[in-house]
Amino acid sequence: MITFVGAGSGDPELITIKGAKKLGEADVVIYAGSLVNPAILTHAKQGAAIYNSASMTLDEVIAVMAPAAQAGKKVVRLHTGDPSIYGAIREQMDRLDALKLEYEVVPGVSSFVASAAALKKEFTLPSVSQTVIITRHAGRTPVPEGETLRKLASHGSTMCIFLSVQMISEVMDELLQGGAYTKDTPVAIVQKASWPDQRIFRGTIGTIAQIVQAEGIDRTAMIMVGGFLGDEYELSRLYAADFTHGFREAKEA
Repeated sequence: MITFVGAGSGDPELITIKGAKKLGEADVVIYAGSLVNPAILTHAKQGAAIYNSASMTLDEVIAVMAPAAQAGKKVVRLHTGDPSIYGAIREQMDRLDALKLEYEVVPGVSSFVASAAALKKEFTLPSVSQTVIITRHAGRTPVPEGETLRKLASHGSTMCIFLSVQMISEVMDELLQGGAYTKDTPVAIVQKASWPDQRIFRGTIGTIAQIVQAEGIDRTAMIMVGGFLGDEYELSRLYAADFTHGFREAKEA
């Protein structure tokens, strides 16, 4: 059996219990060494064959996974964060389907939620935003025409922008072109969320590019944009005394 496991955002304790169990049972582990914290490999059992996929091609990854699975060994393909987000797992699963090999996926803690935790912020605040957009700026990997940053930014909702901090000035310009944000819209950058050397930078659409460039941040950072980073919002109706729901009757004033 082959198991795709989300390693979490960096902290070895943020892998799920199920993911850690699968990793501890694996005979073969292929991990994304460019992003996965090597400390997570402490969950692997002694004697497991461990491969770093950072220098491997898709063909080379399959050439390790397939024979091991066919020989009855347990294989873990360890991806950073949650494998469903920018994990490039579809192309691997399609290859496994063609070989008629079984696999499963264990989700993980994505860096966008680890970043919110680091900031101690809530994405979905009443009267501020009830929508979270997860996206990236076009680079060597293009984005569909309908998903450019300026078009997504037109909603004015919470945005989490992956894989784009190296183009921070372009990103901020694109966000402004959407028309809903202003130069005063708050922005936070979380570099290496949940890692021991995590760093946080705060600013606005008008100031964050200069801050990022001065700090030399060019990779492994989440860009977070929107009013959820501010201080104004309405209280949730869920806990309001005059609100009735299936578990509580409203209280009289």
